[in-house]
Amino acid sequence: MKKAAFIFEVTDKSYGKYVMLNSHKVPVVMVFVGVWSEHCYVLTETFTTLAKEYPEDFVFAKLDIDENPEAKDKYEVSHVPTVVVFKDGEPVRREEGLMSYEEARDLLKDFGIYRESEDMRAKAREMHMRGDTPQAITTLTEAIQNDPDNIRVALDMVQIFIDIGQIDEAESLLNRLPEADREGDVGRSLSGQIWIFNQSSRTEGIERLTARIVKNSEDYDAHFDMAVCELARHDVDAAMVHLFYIQERQAGYKDGAAREMIISVVNTLGIKNPEMAQLYRKQLSNLLNA
Repeated sequence: MKKAAFIFEVTDKSYGKYVMLNSHKVPVVMVFVGVWSEHCYVLTETFTTLAKEYPEDFVFAKLDIDENPEAKDKYEVSHVPTVVVFKDGEPVRREEGLMSYEEARDLLKDFGIYRESEDMRAKAREMHMRGDTPQAITTLTEAIQNDPDNIRVALDMVQIFIDIGQIDEAESLLNRLPEADREGDVGRSLSGQIWIFNQSSRTEGIERLTARIVKNSEDYDAHFDMAVCELARHDVDAAMVHLFYIQERQAGYKDGAAREMIISVVNTLGIKNPEMAQLYRKQLSNLLNA
């Protein structure tokens, strides 16, 4: 029988049942939130995802402080989001403010809630970044064999295949994953990268495209194909120069193709480089609102 995720929205009247009683069985992560806070929404989504990843290993409960002043006052909550972890009916850990996904995972790990395959993912990522990609692939392969239900390991493998130009292998592995994971943020990012590589192989190539642009700076097809080629070789800044050139001068090009690609690139960057993503998002917003 499939395990169920323990996720509850609690109140002053119900948190005794869902938080206190359950804390004698498993750790309970209680998040005090304000519905008006974006950080609260983000953290709620993070722990909801983790509760589904670790079904029955912990309880995730959220409480709206505006609707439930008794619990808010009892635990002296003055900022949201505030995370309080309960064990055996007692608060044993407290964190204030937004936590990243990795920080939330680390918190759970402190209470014995983790997967060894996640440690292997981290090691493989470090190996890949320092250039030891063959060993990274070996490590991820072992992680997949040990924990086939951890889809993030397979997604990491897809990313490595893309990074080293093995697009057929990347596409084949991605297509074997569940639809829900292919349609998630990471899955869509990987699909977009694969599309970029496939599209770049159909262009004339950077040398000929450059010659076309030198000859005619208003050759928007050449600019668009150049952006695709630059993205295929991971030069985001160069690609954005071409895309914004089109957006500034011919916003309706191919029904807004440049704008759509900028948005796609920004969404992909949001996973790896949120600061750069924010800069390009602001640049596009300023352009659209000019």
